[in-house]
Amino acid sequence: MNNKLTTRALTGAWLLAALVANPVAATTAEQKKKDSVPDFGPNVTIFKPSTPLAQINQTLQRFSEETEFSTNRHAVFFMPGTYGSDAGKDDPSTATGIVNAEVGYYTAIYGLGRSPEEVRINGALHVEPVQYNPAGNPQDDNLESNSLTQFWRSLTNLTINPIQRPVGKDAERPYPEGVAPPYTLRWAVSQAAPLRRVNVLGDLQLKGQYGAYAFGTYIANSRVQGSVISGDGKVQKAQAHWYTRNSSIGYWDGRAVNYMFSGVDGAPVTDFDPGSITSLPTTPASREAPFIYVNEKNNFYVYVPHVKSHTSGFDWSVSSRDGRQLPIQTFYIAKPADTAATINRQLRDGKNIILTPGIYMLSEALKVSRPDTVILGLGFPSLVAGNGTAAIEVGNITGVMLSGLLIEAGPSPSKVLLKIGEKGSYAGEPHDPTTVSDVFVRVGGPLLGQAKTSIEVNNNNVILDHTWLWRADHGTGAGWDSNKADHGLVVNGDDVNALGLFVEHYQKNQVIWNGERGRTIFYQSEMPYDPPSQAAWKNGSKDGFASYVVGKNVRSHEAAGLAIYTLFVMGQNVHASSAIEAPATRGIRLKSISSSVIAGDGGIWHVVNDQGPAALASQPNSEVYRMTSVIRLREFPLAGARQ
Repeated sequence: MNNKLTTRALTGAWLLAALVANPVAATTAEQKKKDSVPDFGPNVTIFKPSTPLAQINQTLQRFSEETEFSTNRHAVFFMPGTYGSDAGKDDPSTATGIVNAEVGYYTAIYGLGRSPEEVRINGALHVEPVQYNPAGNPQDDNLESNSLTQFWRSLTNLTINPIQRPVGKDAERPYPEGVAPPYTLRWAVSQAAPLRRVNVLGDLQLKGQYGAYAFGTYIANSRVQGSVISGDGKVQKAQAHWYTRNSSIGYWDGRAVNYMFSGVDGAPVTDFDPGSITSLPTTPASREAPFIYVNEKNNFYVYVPHVKSHTSGFDWSVSSRDGRQLPIQTFYIAKPADTAATINRQLRDGKNIILTPGIYMLSEALKVSRPDTVILGLGFPSLVAGNGTAAIEVGNITGVMLSGLLIEAGPSPSKVLLKIGEKGSYAGEPHDPTTVSDVFVRVGGPLLGQAKTSIEVNNNNVILDHTWLWRADHGTGAGWDSNKADHGLVVNGDDVNALGLFVEHYQKNQVIWNGERGRTIFYQSEMPYDPPSQAAWKNGSKDGFASYVVGKNVRSHEAAGLAIYTLFVMGQNVHASSAIEAPATRGIRLKSISSSVIAGDGGIWHVVNDQGPAALASQPNSEVYRMTSVIRLREFPLAGARQ
């Protein structure tokens, strides 16, 4: 395709809409100079304890009205201090003077303290299910509430003293979703909606007030002083799955398909098959995401944590012993109007990059060639790959940090969207791993896109810390012959760890893992909804494509907490031969695997290779509410079957 035409297509109405300025400026130019606040651009809003409460709530509620494929992006900073009153904490219905807003699409909210305890929110920053039939009655389940598309939003580095009330249009409904018990914060979300460094002074409810379907997400480095309530998925609509890492919780209350814990103080004990819980006492290798904070002089820094091994519980340190304290001046603060050439020039000059909220139309890949480079996104910035290139290419180097990014395929087919190292590379050090945190990829949805592979990892010692790779099943360009995409993740490097890996709807294998000593802790995957026929979806003589494939020559691989689903909707009775393919050898260790049919037709013949019974739409057997079939396998290879 002609490059000029491609660029013109990518910079049409969608780009123009994306560049519309947020009417709430971060601060005035005079205030920025006085307080040494960097120029984060018009899509970053900074609140101080002196900011009027009405202004805070009105601004956040306006942001919450963004639609699923909006081109607007928002980052919100709370300077250290206390916001709102706790006078109504015992009875939220009487509370006044609280921070109370829903968190909408493409809104990321950050505290700027060195610790989450330095920013205290009396009130609630919450997410509610969508009511598709507000005239219905929750008693007969006719509200049709669900959170299945509550994506792309986040909270980071703050304390919430939960006092929650319905707000906005929800408050006017006969049955508002925003009603919550005292001391309870609701975060009823699905994928790509993480909580990091969050301190909840009460309960955290992951389900809707009246029950709601949800395919939820991720908590890391957080503390919930009360209970985490996911819902009883055997008797009501609830969270189907969740991953909690390196945190502390008072109690976990819920069951469904796949709940995974690693390094969580207060986690429930493993109870898988027939239960849904898998707990590891520690996380073998983890590296927390970088974040912005201010010191006592209101100078801005980015803290980049070091890697840690075999850890449990939360760690909110910002000491030089535990990470790097980078002055904001070491970063180029990019704006959506910046070209890829401009950003690449800054990278070559040794700058780290902050990508402020907005849509970045890239005519070439962003190329990272310096070890320990940080690229930090604020407010879900979209990097749209143009001209058939990647969005980001990391060289054969170590220690790179990519965090808070939304990578989009463009209309010209790309071979790969995020490439880490070249094939055959051995770059990577266990003491300084390249880390990809809260990086989400879309092929289709807001615009037509095509990409053979979303993420390719060729370097060694890489950590993928919460990724959702998504071939769109709805939105613009969603169709079998439109948003073509073979694979979500291909791993060729050794000693790669994936923590919280979500991969959905790719047309062939969702994940191919060729590297040695790989490890996945929590995997959620839906096979494509839309194979037009079984003949169109075959891997040689096999029906369909396994979701998670460990290469036949791999000698060592571990994975725990894997949930693979089908929802075939074309009425063609399509099947996959197995959910997973892996060598049945001594060095392969898979545990807590579920193979499921949500609805539709067809299904999966086996769980791993030829092991495990079929999950079939024609043979309902599920103990999970309104799910057709759930098959569980405690381990693979089965005892006595190892070579």
